[in-house]
Amino acid sequence: MTTDVAARMEQVLGQPPRLEPLDYEALGARELELIERLRALTANPPEKPVHSFFTTLAHQPAFFEAYMQLGITAMGSASLGRRERELLILRTGWLCGAPYQFGEHVISGKAAGLDDADIARIKEGSTAEGWNEQDRGLLKAAEELHADSMIAEQTWASLAAWLTPGELIELMIIVGHYHLTAFVQNSLRFAINPGRSGLAAS
Repeated sequence: MTTDVAARMEQVLGQPPRLEPLDYEALGARELELIERLRALTANPPEKPVHSFFTTLAHQPAFFEAYMQLGITAMGSASLGRRERELLILRTGWLCGAPYQFGEHVISGKAAGLDDADIARIKEGSTAEGWNEQDRGLLKAAEELHADSMIAEQTWASLAAWLTPGELIELMIIVGHYHLTAFVQNSLRFAINPGRSGLAAS
């Protein structure tokens, strides 16, 4: 991502979203079921309206279902710890210049144990001072997947020393899922929520 946060925010958010969300009444039973499962995982109260990101994706019901199911699995069934997942998601969101994704996951990352100093270092990446070997390896994997579509040998060996085979698989799929999320949110010019800071979040 360009280091010019204001320019990137203007590029992604400076014009209206490209697609209008569907009305709640237009959602099918399967879409509503998946949304309710996600609400339960995120403790999102049922009285709150369905988020417009989901009602926009529902223009394509089959893809909506596949996308949602992967996200639910990543949140509800992953063996990787929540903090480790948030490190991967935040670094990916920053590298993709994804205002909505990065800003929202600053909040969830802090709920998972990250602090302001961690968020600042995530923006700098794996070379920043202060990471332990495990955190540095996770960030490095996200960077290598972003830049070269694979994890380098040295990084893999470092990760494999403490992650199970299943967790290694999860790592790659989570990073890929959040690349997909960034592609969709950025290309739709999906607006950030009121009071959020996007890429300027800290």
